[in-house]
Amino acid sequence: MLRPHPAVLRRLVDEYEALAAAEAARGTAEQNPRARDLAYTLCVSTGTRDVERALDAAHQWLAAAPAPVREPTAATAGQRGPAVATARQRMPVAEPA
Repeated sequence: MLRPHPAVLRRLVDEYEALAAAEAARGTAEQNPRARDLAYTLCVSTGTRDVERALDAAHQWLAAAPAPVREPTAATAGQRGPAVATARQRMPVAEPA
């Protein structure tokens, strides 16, 4: 089974949990359409049929995922050396077909 990228999965979980907490605080019985969409996406992404199982699976996958790789910032880009910058400058740009 394919798994979603950890950053995408983290965003889905965070957004769903924030909406669920807000709904619980308001005490509304009706689920927000965005929360319903996120629950569906989490279930599809984790191969489950229940949002609680989806969240459990997502948390397990995220705990086992490697640490995220950060993109270089302007302050750290020069630390990688001129060869990386030069290679990026030479990369051809694909033209639309």
